[in-house]
Amino acid sequence: MSEGTRTLIVMPTYNEVANLKPTLSGIFAYAPEVEVLVVDDNSPDGTGRLAAFMGQGDHRIHVLHREAKNGLGPAYLAGFQWALERGYDLICEMDMDGSHRPEDFRRMLDVAITNPEVDLVIGSRRVPGGHTVNWPWIRDAISRGGSWYARTMLGLPIHDMTAGFRIYRAPMLARLGLDRVEANGYVFQVDMTRRVAAAGGVIREVPIVFVERVRGNSKMSSRIVVEAMAMVTKWGLERLSRRHAS
Repeated sequence: MSEGTRTLIVMPTYNEVANLKPTLSGIFAYAPEVEVLVVDDNSPDGTGRLAAFMGQGDHRIHVLHREAKNGLGPAYLAGFQWALERGYDLICEMDMDGSHRPEDFRRMLDVAITNPEVDLVIGSRRVPGGHTVNWPWIRDAISRGGSWYARTMLGLPIHDMTAGFRIYRAPMLARLGLDRVEANGYVFQVDMTRRVAAAGGVIREVPIVFVERVRGNSKMSSRIVVEAMAMVTKWGLERLSRRHAS
């Protein structure tokens, strides 16, 4: 890592106690210099308590306790704000459930460090070299269709619009007006991508292997998918309206 670069991985959690130790151990094996912020939504299974205990013995582990479960987007936004206030240079998104491989994170981090002009690195399942493992066909179809629809409606050349494995450069995050981000759940990633693009940010996709979780339960639901479709349609129509007005 380049001297002086501070990197923080923001990891929202809700009932991920079984994944906490193996996920953090994997991250530190490949990137021992990074720090992790666990943003826990008052998990009944004690995820937040275990993370806090682990942090007592490892200065790289931090915990942000939230009072209730109110969605992925707000959890990430709280983590981003925490990171910006403390002066981190690279701020990352990564799932706690084991789907995002630490070895892929290492490659993404190297891209971010060696290419300072890149504002957002996306770990992509949809570029050559990227794929999924053990995903049900219906979930893969929804993901592919969602990315295609968002890419088409928003006019962006990003193959994996819904990817949740990311590295942002802090100055770009600070420019986005995070207090105005309303999207939650599945569509949060699409909203962040379009905001970076609208701000003139440079986005690069790096191929990853996305592995279906082996411990715990997915938080995906039909309501999240419906919300995503509705929001992307709204943004797409607004984009077309602006084009016709100009």
